[in-house]
Amino acid sequence: MKVLNLYAGIGGNRKLWSGVDCTAVEIDEKIARIYQKFFPYDRIVISDAHEYLLGHYDEYDFIWSSPPCQTHSRINNLNYIKKEQGQVPKYPDMRLYEEIVFLQHWFKGKWVVENVIGYYEPLLKPFRYKSHYFWSNFVIPNTKDVKRYIRAHLCDMKNVVDKDFMSIDIKNKEQIINNCVEPKIGKYIFDCAFKLVQKRVVEG
Repeated sequence: MKVLNLYAGIGGNRKLWSGVDCTAVEIDEKIARIYQKFFPYDRIVISDAHEYLLGHYDEYDFIWSSPPCQTHSRINNLNYIKKEQGQVPKYPDMRLYEEIVFLQHWFKGKWVVENVIGYYEPLLKPFRYKSHYFWSNFVIPNTKDVKRYIRAHLCDMKNVVDKDFMSIDIKNKEQIINNCVEPKIGKYIFDCAFKLVQKRVVEG
């Protein structure tokens, strides 16, 4: 199965996928090198994921996209309100919705676009699983919102990084880890795409 992993980061969502021929797209070369260390058999493309999707979408069976979330997040909205903190107001990055609409109308395989639960009512209705929104062309059962604090998430992500990660010369390590989708969530969504979760429930 050919999988496209966009805005791949260091690959939290990909950690527990098996039996895939995966292409990861990451624009930051240092982060891409870390991903390659974790997943040496994946193909790494250092490029703009938004543009790569447009040019290569029809080469894959499954597409996962996690566009930048900062301009959509509830934390960002709090910072916007508290101008005294020196935060500069920003428009939401609408590439998120560009990709959803594009995939809805052009891609024939399974796809999912992941982002944080935003500070505004989403323009297109997503599935809601734990602390994430997921837009997809398959069913993802909803769960209650789970608050996600960076320190707790760092503990949850200890099975993504190894003991050498913190010695790598790269800034914002905590933020890089916090940007990861937890591996168990990545596997759950992947299983939902191909009905493995539903099949297990039926078989009991």
